[in-house]
Amino acid sequence: MNSETESTFLITHAEPDTAVLTDVHSGQVHTLSDNPGVEEDDVLAGTIAPEPPLELTWQLTSVDERRSITVERGEEPLTTQERELAADQPVGEITRQERAGTGEIHVLTVDPDETDGAVDSVIDDEATRSRAARLGVERVEVRSDANAGVVSVRYLP
Repeated sequence: MNSETESTFLITHAEPDTAVLTDVHSGQVHTLSDNPGVEEDDVLAGTIAPEPPLELTWQLTSVDERRSITVERGEEPLTTQERELAADQPVGEITRQERAGTGEIHVLTVDPDETDGAVDSVIDDEATRSRAARLGVERVEVRSDANAGVVSVRYLP
């Protein structure tokens, strides 16, 4: 028998009469029996419980926090720190570094011809939003340098 689950959830699908939540810590997916006013890409910290009697769907029983996450392409050039992290990194690798305060910076090295595609993939990837929700940030900025084949993903408060 299922029990209440308290966590942080990313809304991965929303329709007028239902919504699908993904627990950003466990990856477990939950379908709500109704839509309590959430929109796709919202982040909720709260509690869900199975809907009786069959317990096949869930209901949102409390919301402690609700926020949205913005993922955007940054126009600024890479920082010196990001360039240094990428300098000796082979293509296809990623370096993660905590930011001072809240958030992280991820530096990816890609084939220079694939830089724009990599930026688009990061922006469109549900995992980017899920990671942002897990980190407790509200904004993700993706910067790149196509000449160097470097993509920076900045998880910012």
